[in-house]
Amino acid sequence: MRQAKKRTVFSWFAALVILSMIASGCAQATPALLATPAQLPTSTAMPAPPTYTPMPEATAVAQATAVAQATAVVQATDTPAAAATGALVNAFGVTLPPDAAPPAQQFIRTLATEGVTVDFAVSVYKRTTPAYCEELSTPLLRINKNFEILPAGAESWEVSADGLTWTFHLDKNLMWSDGNHVTANDYVTTFQYQADPKHAWDFAWFWSDLVNWDAAVKGDVPTSQIGVKAVDDYTLQFITSKPAPYIPAKALYARPLSKAAFEKYGEYYNNKPETSVSSSPWILTEWTKGKQMVFSPNLKYTGKIKPFLEKQILIFGDYSKDFLSYQANEVDHASSFSPADIDFISKDPQLSKEYHPGFGDFRTYYLGFDNSNKPFNDIRVRQAFAKAIDRDSLISNVVKKQGIAAYSFLMPGFPDASAEVLKKEDVNKFDPAAAKKLLADAGYPNGQGFPTMQLWLRQENDLNKAVGNAIAGMIKDNLNISIEVSNKEQKLFMDTLNSHKLPFYMVSYGFDYLDASNMLGIWVSGGRHAWSNPQFDKLVTDATSLSGDPAKRSQMFKDAEKILVDDVGGIFVYHVTPGWIYRPYLKGPEFEADKTGITTWHWPGLEDINMMALTTYISKDVANYRK
Repeated sequence: MRQAKKRTVFSWFAALVILSMIASGCAQATPALLATPAQLPTSTAMPAPPTYTPMPEATAVAQATAVAQATAVVQATDTPAAAATGALVNAFGVTLPPDAAPPAQQFIRTLATEGVTVDFAVSVYKRTTPAYCEELSTPLLRINKNFEILPAGAESWEVSADGLTWTFHLDKNLMWSDGNHVTANDYVTTFQYQADPKHAWDFAWFWSDLVNWDAAVKGDVPTSQIGVKAVDDYTLQFITSKPAPYIPAKALYARPLSKAAFEKYGEYYNNKPETSVSSSPWILTEWTKGKQMVFSPNLKYTGKIKPFLEKQILIFGDYSKDFLSYQANEVDHASSFSPADIDFISKDPQLSKEYHPGFGDFRTYYLGFDNSNKPFNDIRVRQAFAKAIDRDSLISNVVKKQGIAAYSFLMPGFPDASAEVLKKEDVNKFDPAAAKKLLADAGYPNGQGFPTMQLWLRQENDLNKAVGNAIAGMIKDNLNISIEVSNKEQKLFMDTLNSHKLPFYMVSYGFDYLDASNMLGIWVSGGRHAWSNPQFDKLVTDATSLSGDPAKRSQMFKDAEKILVDDVGGIFVYHVTPGWIYRPYLKGPEFEADKTGITTWHWPGLEDINMMALTTYISKDVANYRK
């Protein structure tokens, strides 16, 4: 019975692929993509990496190690004797590696969807996407490919004995390109702006740990009362309402606006080269609407780590189509692939070498509901939908090497995940007969009387549009319920989701900071989901602030996730094992194997909250590609 159903699923999926390929061929004629792809064998799930543990508190030893790692990059690249040896030196005075291309070739091209800002502090969901434009403000801290926290805008940091006050000691040499020092007052101004209800920042939940943050966002207290304080020009404090051992991991996103530029030109001062101000190695030199954005060397940069790359160029278009641009040699890397693309890459000897799978940000795709209202307020309906979806078929026929089946929210390898245990929960078992009975028991025999339903997607790429259509096909086959798949613009999707007025949807979430409190926290009542469970809320809330007993904290998170799975707060479809494709002339230590042996483009890519943009260079092999 199950095998017969899989053949049915694949038959309509094959038709879907052929139609999508024809559409792609009409949009842009790429002969190699017009061939009918052969089905690959079921992809083998990659072993999950061991749990990464971010630096929870900056002890003297940990800080010394982190500083040494960051400084080693500078010592290895900044060689004053280069001129005497004839070595190439870039605009920053950095000696390029022996196999590097000339400085004029030290740039990276990225396809990007144009946004209204380049600053995280101004908007998260309206930024240019992907966020590689986030290059004008040195973050407070950053990470490397092993998710180890390193100094950046702050040279050192410590937490008070009660766990409530985090003190960051800023780099006194770091300056803005207008000649002003980067000070604690820049951070204070930025955080007060983010908390201001007049701004209505679209990522406000992220800093809810800070004293008076939520009250300020609601307009109940002035923003001057939030828990972000300037002790002096170079000493910044975060004060939290409860112990928050993950604050350094969150501090990657503490990216200040320039107080002087903000006050002089307003929040969008970075939208024009003539008013743009930078504390990073790059500065905005072009933003041509509808065409491209260019970041060139900031020769007034005073930070500790100077890069090899001189320019980053964002070419505006639909970044979900970046693989077509990659094939046309218009960009240097791509990360959006349709099922047909994956087949094509797998059969091409050169492209298969350039494709590198990884684990990204431990992202999970899942189905969610408005379970406060009919029909999904009935757990039997949610259980029926869960049992009607064959994850194995989805992975074999649609997702392939871009994911592994999900039976829980936390991906294997993520801290406190219990994916293998939750896989065995009854609700996760594909069982069409049981699904039909549950639906009938809920008052919808053979789907009769079930309301007209849309499955909303959040501005998804071709792969996940295919996943959405595959899920709709399974629900039709197994429950006799017709589902229309509708791919919506991101803002509309998120506004509707956050208002809890979205009946049925598929969306993904990846970590913002590497702790189970982040991932499970989005399911706590009052967040993005309509699902609510008081026992779950208590477990996650208590575990989030628990210190001194890691084993107990871990078990509380595991117990909470079991509640989420069993109550079908969502249906977890697949964990993303993202692939990046990039040319062999992209070189640097971040492209080499991490401590788990995985060699790939690590999260979050070229955004400089990690080390990739700072350590990548272009090798001489570029001459074989760029003309």
